[in-house]
Amino acid sequence: MTVSAIASESLAESARQTRASARHLGTLSTSEKNAAIEAIANALEAASEEILAANAADCDAARADGIPKPLYDRLKLDATKLQGAIAGVRNVARLPDPVGAVQLHRELDTGLVLKRITCPLGVLGIIFEARPDAVIQISSLAVKSGNGAILKGGKEAVRSCQAIVAAIHRGLENVGLPAEAIALLTTREEIVELLKLDNLVDLIIPRGSNSFVRFVQDNTRIPVLGHADGICHVYVDKSADTNKAVSIAVDAKIQYPAACNAMETLLVHQNIAEAFLPEAAQALRDRGVELRGDEAARQIVEMPPATEADWRTEYNDLVLSVRVVDSLETAVDLINTYGSRHTDAIVTEDETAARTFLNQVDAAGVFHNCSTRFSDGFRYGFGAEVGISTQKLPPRGPVGLDGLVTYKYQVVGDGHVAATYAGRDAKPFTHRDLP
Repeated sequence: MTVSAIASESLAESARQTRASARHLGTLSTSEKNAAIEAIANALEAASEEILAANAADCDAARADGIPKPLYDRLKLDATKLQGAIAGVRNVARLPDPVGAVQLHRELDTGLVLKRITCPLGVLGIIFEARPDAVIQISSLAVKSGNGAILKGGKEAVRSCQAIVAAIHRGLENVGLPAEAIALLTTREEIVELLKLDNLVDLIIPRGSNSFVRFVQDNTRIPVLGHADGICHVYVDKSADTNKAVSIAVDAKIQYPAACNAMETLLVHQNIAEAFLPEAAQALRDRGVELRGDEAARQIVEMPPATEADWRTEYNDLVLSVRVVDSLETAVDLINTYGSRHTDAIVTEDETAARTFLNQVDAAGVFHNCSTRFSDGFRYGFGAEVGISTQKLPPRGPVGLDGLVTYKYQVVGDGHVAATYAGRDAKPFTHRDLP
């Protein structure tokens, strides 16, 4: 047997163990799952020094390899960031249990009752670059939703991910649950093998570059949920409050430029450009942002020219493309042409313009008078997120607990047969909704 065949067989066995563990998680009560989540939080706190040391080693190695700054920012895990992630775990425990909710309760006939009830998906395969804190978020959401998870972080975060998963395993074992519910892959070759396990894995969530997400979509029969790019826009309308607009633009760009919900293109109505752009440009440049503009923007503020590629680029860095537009309609058209259906915002005091923007922009998140940085599962009150989906079908936007369950139809009768409701003497259904 070849080495690759052995690896494939080993991964399949690991996935079977995760699937068996997921079935066990799916039967737990809310209190049992919350106890497991608290045990994970405690174990992570106990292992904080170990986790931070592993992350420091990852960061040192990544710097030596010349890692790009946006990726390094996602990789770095300091004490504050780690404590915030652990707090997020405990927040998940406080959220309503998404499993077992009755979405539909209907009498088909006397003694014949239909229910639609939420249930876990099964096994999640999540592949992501850097961001070791994603392991913490995903694992807590998986446990709360009764799912198993197979995780594959970027090669630059291997030590961090291993230390975090080891702590999570200890937490699960402390409450008598199988550690195999959360599995970690460490090699690139395992990604290809994971994508072949359509009989063991129920959903793949890739978090990475456009080309990587496309690769995943093209190489698996497992359903794929996720987004490739985060090309987010802020449009400053002619009726915008200039102070609000400057504040929102600065926050959307610099609060965390490596995030997928950071602004990459600033659109400005020509009627407000003379008043807004100089002040905004100064505020952005004071914070290290490089501006690139179209001809109309460059006539107001000196900056290098933007190219066609800039309108299609997710910088993930302190770079911003700027464009002056002649109307709200043009802004909406440009967003729908160049945007990635992630998150786009309008700044305006005109409620009609705001409604038009919110209704016509095709994105998972459409915002009025606030920063695109609010597009986030934690900020939405989801506790955490496994990723952000820009597809049209649900779940869309930040995917939290509700996006990790499906449903099944349960029908309970008392000897009922379909023949009773067919033919000339068919008995009618009552189809009466029940409490």
